Amino acid sequence: MHGTTPKKQKALKCARQSLGTLEKVVNMIEADRYCPEVIQQIDSVIGLLKTAKRELLAGHLDTCLLPKMKEDKKKAIEELLKIFNLSG
Repeated sequence: MHGTTPKKQKALKCARQSLGTLEKVVNMIEADRYCPEVIQQIDSVIGLLKTAKRELLAGHLDTCLLPKMKEDKKKAIEELLKIFNLSG
């Protein structure tokens, strides 16, 4: 682990915020709130998680990729391909 970088800090902040918003979504559904309001909150969760993912990927490329490329280029490339294939 490379410690908490600014990118990881931002990703963590977004992940925590998405968790809080997701709890709000659950409560809204349980309270039978108006569907468009719930959908708007779901979109907020998705956006926050996309931001967290983007920040983690950028941090990984900035701090982890070069050492991995020097250590095992093929494995590093396979790892990146896996990340991007899962990202759809």
